[in-house]
Amino acid sequence: MNRETTYHFVGIKGSGMSALALILHEEGYKVQGSDVSKYFFTQQPLEEKNIPIYIFDEKNIKKGQVIIAGNAFPDTHEEIVRAKELGLEVIRYHDFIGEKMKHYTSVAVTGSHGKTTTTGLLSHVISNIESTSYLIGDGTGHGIEEADYFVLEACEYRRHFLAYKADYAIITNIDFDHPDYYKSIDDVAEAFDTFSLQTKKRVIACGDDPLLRKMKSKVPVTYYGFGDNNNVQARNIVKNTKGSIFDVYIDGEFYHEFSIPSYGDHNIENSLSVIALAYHEDLDKEEVAKNLADFEGVKRRFSEKIISDTVIIDDYAHHPAEISATIDAARQKYPDREIVAVFQPHTFTRTVALLSEFAESLNEADSVYLSEIFTSAREKEGKVNIKDLFNKIDKAQAILSDEDVSPLLDHKGDVVVFMGAGDIQKFEQGFQELLSSLEKTTL
Repeated sequence: MNRETTYHFVGIKGSGMSALALILHEEGYKVQGSDVSKYFFTQQPLEEKNIPIYIFDEKNIKKGQVIIAGNAFPDTHEEIVRAKELGLEVIRYHDFIGEKMKHYTSVAVTGSHGKTTTTGLLSHVISNIESTSYLIGDGTGHGIEEADYFVLEACEYRRHFLAYKADYAIITNIDFDHPDYYKSIDDVAEAFDTFSLQTKKRVIACGDDPLLRKMKSKVPVTYYGFGDNNNVQARNIVKNTKGSIFDVYIDGEFYHEFSIPSYGDHNIENSLSVIALAYHEDLDKEEVAKNLADFEGVKRRFSEKIISDTVIIDDYAHHPAEISATIDAARQKYPDREIVAVFQPHTFTRTVALLSEFAESLNEADSVYLSEIFTSAREKEGKVNIKDLFNKIDKAQAILSDEDVSPLLDHKGDVVVFMGAGDIQKFEQGFQELLSSLEKTTL
């Protein structure tokens, strides 16, 4: 890589792209990028680092640049077309990372659910012990040029993660998702098999997942989980409103006690994967325990605010398994409160493929509110509408409109969980404003 070259990111506001831009910037490279004018939360750290962000325009592309193109943008995009006209090198995001990670002890974290939280947790733990660069799917990136480790989130969508040949792979689970691309659960499992088979040193996988038990691998596999047949097992678990405490046994022998300030079984499992990696890399277990205990989480994963005695939780959950895990976590932390789910489905293909599963998971809340299905650039309409989901949910109360979130005021004082991967935050923001104005009028 040349320090005189400017690395231009096409789609710099994407969560992975913004994180990679931050890494290169912190390593001392010249970085800039372009995107749509709409504000995304990922641009704040870029602006704080004074990384230039432009609106898409072919005039942004100039000689002497290397173009890093986001996966969402086709070769027909005006900036990519211009780059090729100028003879510039155009590298896809996942291919760039696949090449970069060769220079470190690399750990790729993947799975249908939980990969962002696990990547964030692993990055926090290792970077406080050893020199580590990391890329997290919530837009967080940190770069150290001579780092010993590189931790990254590896997304399975369109098999992009097959560009990564990591030293270690952490695989949290296998589930059917991205039905606009994957044909079946067998198709998903085959992709994870291929990813596992190209891992160089060791696979660390959740042994409580039956599909991961069948996964193929050419290297040793360490299984973690709750069952007795796991190499790394959590025992003597105590859950309370401050988090979870548990003992870890490795191959049947007591290893250490750990405490985490997060909620739900899934966060215990995420912690076990990090402990397993640290064990195999011979990292100090006392340091690992200390860093697990003070992890504050990642963006849009069980993020909390309290306004006028109402707890508001923001979470990226957009799959039935993730919804169940988020509601379970809310019940652990707030066992005596009503749990209200506000959910925005993300893509028509996912909604219709998992309609019954969505209804079942949302019914785990005490009350449910829905918004219209979030459309994307690649999918404007589909064979399902929000009323199809609403009619399947016993606890459904209303379908919210952008203009009116006032029905949620019936739940002042409750725990209101906003979930989705689209723009669900506009409903959350509207509810916060209603609560704040209500609070002012009562003062």
